Amino acid sequence: MSSDHVHVISVTWFWAQLMEKWVWRSPVAFFMTVSILEERRLVQPDPSAFVADPDLIRALETRATEMVCEADRLLFNQDDPAVGVYIVRQGAATLTMHSHDGRTIFSIQATPGSLLGLPAMISDQPYSLTAVARAGAQVGFVGRAEFFALMHTDPLLSLKMLRVLAAEVRTAREALSR
Repeated sequence: MSSDHVHVISVTWFWAQLMEKWVWRSPVAFFMTVSILEERRLVQPDPSAFVADPDLIRALETRATEMVCEADRLLFNQDDPAVGVYIVRQGAATLTMHSHDGRTIFSIQATPGSLLGLPAMISDQPYSLTAVARAGAQVGFVGRAEFFALMHTDPLLSLKMLRVLAAEVRTAREALSR
């Protein structure tokens, strides 16, 4: 089995977790899913899905604390409690998802204008990815209290956040459909 097939099986496992384990409840459904996906090559998610509306970024920037990363810097680990969102201002950050046994499922580069950690903040759940700012990156951090204070002062920003979340979901679905 090639490494592409291993990644596809990992993605199948990941989506099974997200869909409340419906695939695992039926061994036949799981093996049918694996068989179908084994015929396809895994396509990496499009990193542009993390790039937020410029008005949303500007609004968040008013509440952001600057972080200059001289060296690679961990922003958050997968499964850590969400403490805020991060804005990639300059440079890049790597977003990685790992399986529960430590294998890398995917890794993508977030570019300037990317908003990291939004799904965890909105859902009040742990981060679903690990984010590492690359050496030389400039990142803005908006903590939980500031984030929600801003949302209460400008409800239209919520719609802009929903668009970012929708782009992430659409990108993940497109990657699985290829």
